[in-house]
Amino acid sequence: MTDYRELIRAAFAAREKAYTPYSGFQVGAALLAKDGTVYEGCNIENASYGATNCAERTAFFRAVFDGKRDFSAIAVVGGKTGGEYVEAWPCGICRQVMAEFCDMDTFEVIIAVSEEDYHVYTLKEILPHAFSPSNLI
Repeated sequence: MTDYRELIRAAFAAREKAYTPYSGFQVGAALLAKDGTVYEGCNIENASYGATNCAERTAFFRAVFDGKRDFSAIAVVGGKTGGEYVEAWPCGICRQVMAEFCDMDTFEVIIAVSEEDYHVYTLKEILPHAFSPSNLI
């Protein structure tokens, strides 16, 4: 079994940087590139809700900006400010971004409420029948 604690800790640290004045629901993500680099992301809300960016996409966009294209896993944590942690699942747009860059069968999505309480899924499990770059060939 893989030890995901370090990745989950990074997601919790990222969550603390979230900007959530409207929902108060803070999400943190830690994306593991295949070279071992970890990219953190948090959700960033906007008064124009459509301009809000999720933690998962923030992590991916930071990594892509740095030239990374190969990823192994992402840990996602969330919960209301000052409240208990709850399972925070990637939205559909975030799942689609993952499908752009990740192997559906091997990329792992870790949904955690603590370092000890988490579940691991493949991207294919949480996004079956994805539209991916291979559909455009």
